[in-house]
Amino acid sequence: MIKKVDHIGIAVKSLDGALPFYTEVLQLPLIGIEEVESQKVKVAFIKAGETKLELLEPTSTESPIAKFIEKRGEGIHHLALGVESIEERIREMSEKGIRMIDEHPRPGAGGAEIAFMHPKAASGVLVELCEKKVKKG
Repeated sequence: MIKKVDHIGIAVKSLDGALPFYTEVLQLPLIGIEEVESQKVKVAFIKAGETKLELLEPTSTESPIAKFIEKRGEGIHHLALGVESIEERIREMSEKGIRMIDEHPRPGAGGAEIAFMHPKAASGVLVELCEKKVKKG
């Protein structure tokens, strides 16, 4: 069911302010930056071994990340687990009584399909299911 820890999402006020720590101090490679308009967030992807770090900067005060930072401050936002067949995993979680924030997959950063579990299901940790579609051709 779970293939790996795909990434750890980290809420930051500013990518420009946060990136130097990861890329210069820790010397981790920056994979790229993209904006996910539907989530009102700009994402920087950083390679950390087989796992990625995703720095999440809000692009609007209405962004879920902006609201998270306002309430809790900068820091770890979520843990993303790589899965196959995300729709089956969502159904399986629901059958096990796990409350899902997303009952259907939605587009996420990096071309992934994602779905979040409610944090109460995992002792306060926001867990994301993440399926990366294999590019054909």
